[in-house]
Amino acid sequence: MKIFTSILIVLALALIIFNITLLDFDSLFTGDSLVGLIGIAASFCAVFILLIFRMSKMIEEKTKDH
Repeated sequence: MKIFTSILIVLALALIIFNITLLDFDSLFTGDSLVGLIGIAASFCAVFILLIFRMSKMIEEKTKDH
């Protein structure tokens, strides 16, 4: 499960980098820039959810040992 979440985190970070290339700082809230901003926000949410999931699995493993 750790490898799977790591792969998903790397993919989400790659999507963040890709969406940064879509940004046009002159008109940030129009066209492809808006799509890029939404994609960046969604990718950050995915990374945070995956990190929370990984931490919950670590806590679950530690509590099973006791």
